[in-house]
Amino acid sequence: MDELSDDGVIPLSTLEPEAPLDDLGWLDELIGDAKVVAIGESEHYTREYLQLRHRLTRYLVERHGFGAVAMESGFAEGWLVDGWVRGGDGELGHVMANGLTSLSGLWTEIRDLLAWMRDRGVGFYGIDLGGSNVSLLPGLDAVTAYLAEADPELRPDPAVRETALAFSAGSPFGIPAAMAGYPALPGERRDALTAGLADLRARLIARRLEYLRRSGAEAYARALRTMDLTVTIDAQFRAMARGGQFAMHRETAIADTVEWIVDREEGRVVLPAHNGHVQRCPCTMPGVAEASMGMHLADRLGSDYVVIGTTAGTGPTLADAPEFFAGTLFAEMGPPDPDSLDALMAASHDGPFAVDLRRLPPTDTARVRAAGRQRFGRLYSEQNPLAAYDAVIHVPRLTAAEPDAAAVAASPADVRKAFAG
Repeated sequence: MDELSDDGVIPLSTLEPEAPLDDLGWLDELIGDAKVVAIGESEHYTREYLQLRHRLTRYLVERHGFGAVAMESGFAEGWLVDGWVRGGDGELGHVMANGLTSLSGLWTEIRDLLAWMRDRGVGFYGIDLGGSNVSLLPGLDAVTAYLAEADPELRPDPAVRETALAFSAGSPFGIPAAMAGYPALPGERRDALTAGLADLRARLIARRLEYLRRSGAEAYARALRTMDLTVTIDAQFRAMARGGQFAMHRETAIADTVEWIVDREEGRVVLPAHNGHVQRCPCTMPGVAEASMGMHLADRLGSDYVVIGTTAGTGPTLADAPEFFAGTLFAEMGPPDPDSLDALMAASHDGPFAVDLRRLPPTDTARVRAAGRQRFGRLYSEQNPLAAYDAVIHVPRLTAAEPDAAAVAASPADVRKAFAG
């Protein structure tokens, strides 16, 4: 099996976030003056990737002045986290369970990251649609609460929320019911929901000057971005009902959110998300064929967007849909296929290491180029690593992250049941 030369391998001494950072000096030339540094992961909820994310974030904040973390989690829900890391009150377990979506906040490794961010004054943003990407309620309720202050004479149509409630999901375990519930609604009710959301958005735009005077620019900007993401969820359901891809609007929407954060954030932004989102190539797995968030950001930001991808040798991945939604979160994945980027990296060094794809020897560049696939969970996506990433970090063995007891206890009943099992 091919392997990279010693000249192409940058060994990492540890993944522990608190350890000295001397082995990360190679990042200085890689990131330069970039405004956004994306940190990928090929598996969610693993200890090693969450530690790596924390460690790289610490380096970017302490050595390069990055001021915010924009995470693959709900935008509307994320303001709860931002308030806490900026010194606000609240029990951290509650913040983790309710301010981070899709189970992403339920791990002790995330507790460690958020506590560190609070100590350093680092801001937090969610970039994603919210409501586990299927429920309109978190965004709709946030906009309605804003309008109650900025437009007290408005009486929103209660039918809009009633329809959204009919296919809502309180956690990722409610996604199958939401996906089945929307098509079951009468067409006229779905159309009325879309029209009601459009009316709310139009009112936000038409009364902008009045709302700015009443609420201030910050609250208004948050409300409008939340409204746009809520409309996106509805658009995805409508696309699905017409036979299209459910997630066809998501990548553009989350790229818009990152750009919104960059435009308003005085500092530089760390962007942790799945490899399939941050890479500069389409993620060509079954059912997915849209341009990635990373492609949109590369087009808009150019050299101000730097991407660090990841690979892994063995360890757990998220279980397939039927088992996952029944409460079995993880399943073991075997060694990577021989022609994959993961296999090339696994054969090249025993411990965790990095590869700066911009500065590889020619023979190593050819080996990386020949690795035409990358593993995401148990599936493989066609891949051009040299176009997708600026650097890749390999972790030999993944393990499941450690559930945080306080965050799990503050979660909905179906989440508590899954973690108890």
